[in-house]
Amino acid sequence: MLTLDRIELRLVRLPLKFRFETSFGVATSRYFALITMFSGGLTGVAETVSDDIFPLYREETVATSVAILKDVLIPRIVGKAFSTPEQLAGVLAPFRGNRMAKAVLEMAFWDLWARSLNAPLSQLLGGTRDAVPVGVSLGIQPSAEATVDVVARHVAQGYKRIKLKIKPGWDVTPVSAVRARFPSINLTVDANSAYTLADLKTFRALDEFGLDYIEQPLAYDDIVDHARLQAGIQTALCLDESILSARDARKALELRAGRVINIKVGRVGGHAEARRVHDVSAAFDAPVWCGGMLESGVGRAHNIHLATLPNFSKPGDTSSASRYWEQDITNEALETRDGLMPLPAGPGIGVTINKTALDKFTEAVEAFPAP
Repeated sequence: MLTLDRIELRLVRLPLKFRFETSFGVATSRYFALITMFSGGLTGVAETVSDDIFPLYREETVATSVAILKDVLIPRIVGKAFSTPEQLAGVLAPFRGNRMAKAVLEMAFWDLWARSLNAPLSQLLGGTRDAVPVGVSLGIQPSAEATVDVVARHVAQGYKRIKLKIKPGWDVTPVSAVRARFPSINLTVDANSAYTLADLKTFRALDEFGLDYIEQPLAYDDIVDHARLQAGIQTALCLDESILSARDARKALELRAGRVINIKVGRVGGHAEARRVHDVSAAFDAPVWCGGMLESGVGRAHNIHLATLPNFSKPGDTSSASRYWEQDITNEALETRDGLMPLPAGPGIGVTINKTALDKFTEAVEAFPAP
């Protein structure tokens, strides 16, 4: 049993090394809540993946996550003792929605629990590898030529998959240019829900470029229209925002709304549900991969451990931290080698906090002691 003596919530802002543009807009920093759980002499950490200010990806933002954490979720668990992450998650389960807020607590406890057992998180999740294949997600560039140039740099770095962000009016042109330059690379696109069924002509044009998949082209909460689109094109659809649970994955795969699932642990509410999505997808012979949300080294380490499970057979968004940050908040550098991301060594998520860096990027901090 682990008693949660204290929980600390920090608001952290990490400046990006470059502007990252998607169909949602442009990001120049990553703003998140970092949760640290204390039990005896042990700690466990995790970070939120909700949107900075506006709810553009899903419904949650940092402000809504922090509010539900402070007012509802943390008071239910601080000072209590739990023997497993599932037991802690059960206390939070009656509160509907707010999966990202719940996930940060569940994930921090997974890290704490694994450290208490002196075991790597991957081992407790059922992982089978000591390194995972890595792709890279590239934001919208100012021109097709610039897109080809940035792709060339990352191909040279050995990434196993190149993903281009697209939006209406910026899709066939950059993809055509990249495919002409690199006829055999593993290429995908991510639409972030920017299209409708009226754009079928565009998707059929994209069929010509041998893409591994088209990620989340239609509405963020849709499954049915994705099934109609999948029936009308050759390229596999990959569902992201639409999948909030193993139940959603089962429905989507039964309806043939896609052939690939992107698992983001924060989006589905934590590691336990992410593992269930993984298992359901495997039962349908649908490969999965681990999506990223511009995480710091803490969230990135959680993702790497999750991605060691066997059905994570497509390269994930766990690329080198140095792509994004001049300085991370972890002491350990998480860097790819020949297109593979090594599993961080050590118990828990395998990384430790650089306190100086964390203090530098912290905008606010609040402690929640046991009552």
